[in-house]
Amino acid sequence: MLWGPEGVMLYNDAYSGFAGGRHPELLGSNVRKGWPEVADFNDNVVTKGLAGEVLRYRDQELTLHRNGVPEPVWMDLDYSPVPDEAGRPAGVICFLAETTQRVAAERRKAFLHGLSDDLQGLTTPSDIMRMTADRLGKLLSASRVFYAEISNGRMTVERDYASGVTSIFGEHSLEAFGPDLLAAYRIGTPVVVRNVETEVRLSSDARAGLRSREVGAFVDVVLFEETQWVGLLAVQSATPRLWTEAEETLIQEVGERIKVAIERARAERDRLWDLSQDMLARADYSGMISAVNPAWTRVLGWTENELLTRGYTTFMHPEDAAATLTAIAEVAAKREPARFQNRLATRDGDWKSIEWTVAPEPDGINFVAVGRDLSEAKAREAELEIAREALRQSQKMEAIGQLTGGIAHDFNNMLTGVIGSLDLIRRNMAVGKLDRVEKYIEAANTSAQRAAGLTSRLLAFGRRQSLDLKTIDVNALVAGVEDLLRRTLGEQIILVTHLASNLWTATTDANQLESALLNLCINARDAMPSGGQLVVETANTELDERYTRDYPELQPGQYIVLSVTDTGVGMSASTIAKVFEPFFTTKPVGQGTGLGLSMIYGFVRQSGGHVRIYSELAQGTTVKLFVPRSHGTVAVKSAPTVTIPHGAGETVMFVEDDASVRLIVAEVLAELGYAAIEAVDANRAIPILESGQRIDLLITDVGLPGLNGRQLAEIARKVRPDLSVLFITGYAQNAAVRAGFLDEGMDMMTKPFAIDALATKIRHIIGN
Repeated sequence: MLWGPEGVMLYNDAYSGFAGGRHPELLGSNVRKGWPEVADFNDNVVTKGLAGEVLRYRDQELTLHRNGVPEPVWMDLDYSPVPDEAGRPAGVICFLAETTQRVAAERRKAFLHGLSDDLQGLTTPSDIMRMTADRLGKLLSASRVFYAEISNGRMTVERDYASGVTSIFGEHSLEAFGPDLLAAYRIGTPVVVRNVETEVRLSSDARAGLRSREVGAFVDVVLFEETQWVGLLAVQSATPRLWTEAEETLIQEVGERIKVAIERARAERDRLWDLSQDMLARADYSGMISAVNPAWTRVLGWTENELLTRGYTTFMHPEDAAATLTAIAEVAAKREPARFQNRLATRDGDWKSIEWTVAPEPDGINFVAVGRDLSEAKAREAELEIAREALRQSQKMEAIGQLTGGIAHDFNNMLTGVIGSLDLIRRNMAVGKLDRVEKYIEAANTSAQRAAGLTSRLLAFGRRQSLDLKTIDVNALVAGVEDLLRRTLGEQIILVTHLASNLWTATTDANQLESALLNLCINARDAMPSGGQLVVETANTELDERYTRDYPELQPGQYIVLSVTDTGVGMSASTIAKVFEPFFTTKPVGQGTGLGLSMIYGFVRQSGGHVRIYSELAQGTTVKLFVPRSHGTVAVKSAPTVTIPHGAGETVMFVEDDASVRLIVAEVLAELGYAAIEAVDANRAIPILESGQRIDLLITDVGLPGLNGRQLAEIARKVRPDLSVLFITGYAQNAAVRAGFLDEGMDMMTKPFAIDALATKIRHIIGN
């Protein structure tokens, strides 16, 4: 009975037994103060009971201190108001039946049933330990639960459940338990400690050690295999606790089930150990192997005894040992798995490539390793690579055949014009007929210029042309050729330009970009035989990593986009896939070389840009050129020089292995008033450069036999630091982009070149 607002307690003999060590102090006390650990619960009961309410609880769990330590208790509780003489509620009567034993038994049966089912699905001791510790810790509201393996006087904890306390994962000495507890453990009975501070079996050192680990009470169940102590299941409380008989029984049953499950998992592991085709091992960081499975002998030929009695480094290839030991050391330091490859010696003197996965063990001394023989995989890779290389060679030869056939066809046409014109000039001059010579010279020059243009497109396609990368205004470039485009397109095609008002400057070769624009517009014109509209647009854009991920040569960043869109016949997907291939053309034979788009593609990619084509049949085509943005300013062009500048007796050294080119340049130098020194190659040029002879300018071909022109220039600069250099190139892989090839005081010209251009360039260099 709880009487009055204070809830004064009156109870019968049965309740005094339920109260345990708190009787008789509870009799006549205020219920809130008598049971302070459940004061809120009892306050609610008194308040609602005096208000006339009836309360009913079934299997209500409360933690009570009945014998000086907290313990979970389950009860059925019925509360009813008791009226006074006036009929008003003056107290609350409670009928209480403790159900702790029944509830605990039901929960224990359900827990063990579920645990057994779930343990069947686990295959590794660590998983078994982790799951059991977590579930048991939560069921018993424990502070820490762990399963430890016992071996050689030490206790190893792989996993533990810790709630509000620190983990004790790792290895510990059994000596810390003290002799009395160790003796109890070896008997095999559970060790139950309700209060660490008052337990007489604990030495002062053991008590201090438990206190440092926040252990106030514990139940330890020892596990044996035959007569050998092999395991320990520990359930700990951070504060003193009255362990019930049911809890002790449950912990002991769980311990036995853990042992059985671990034995089953180890038996399965041993079976897999023997049957595995992979090499399995346990080794230590000092260099010795302690266990190997039969796969080692199958793969390498060494016996188990040979493998266990020699350090594992003695089996490693000398070139792989250092890297392997470094990887193993990182596993020890980081306590994380690692993967690597090495080569191990076989018993018959061969080497096997092995891929390893290595993981640390909790003891900090050993690690486990799984090795897979890569010999067959590498052999298959080698066979596949041979097949790929054969395919690449076949494709390369087919491409070369297509390339050389196309070049030969076009060059034969052009050479016919040159040779035929020269032959006619010679015939006419022999008989004194000079009136038609000028016509033949013009025809030869036209054919030669066509050949030069074809060579330029070939170099652009192969990304081997010499680019003069500068900061340019793309809008100005488009505006500068707009009149030419209108005349080229004809009256049936409407040209529209949309030029961005805030367009960035670009880094590219202005001449090549202009040529690319003209090519695209001519292609668009040919795709609109009945007329249509052609739109040239410029815009700023930024390409992010998601876009450039599909294009390895393209870097994320800011670009200027030059687009050409037509309303022509369009292209199919198969045509678009081939459109950048050399000599591929949709035009009739004789109406195109098929190098236009491949030249554009090569030039733009060499500039660090990108090309995209969008097209649909009968809908038209859009080609977009992405050119890298420049943060510089556009250079102001100087007025062109009208007259051909002559020299004033300066000395020019010219190094060229082609006799015809050397003859022409020597004649030009003499005609322009320069003193010329000729050399066939670098070996003949170096002694002259190292002499005291006056040399105002070095002109050298880049592609010399032996030392190339760039190397010759470096040697010349060592003895003549201020010497100006002019490179002449027809094909120069190392001179593909001038900005990365030329130093201060150097310049470049591309073959073929006009005499006037050569004279102007020489005078400009010497004058500066």
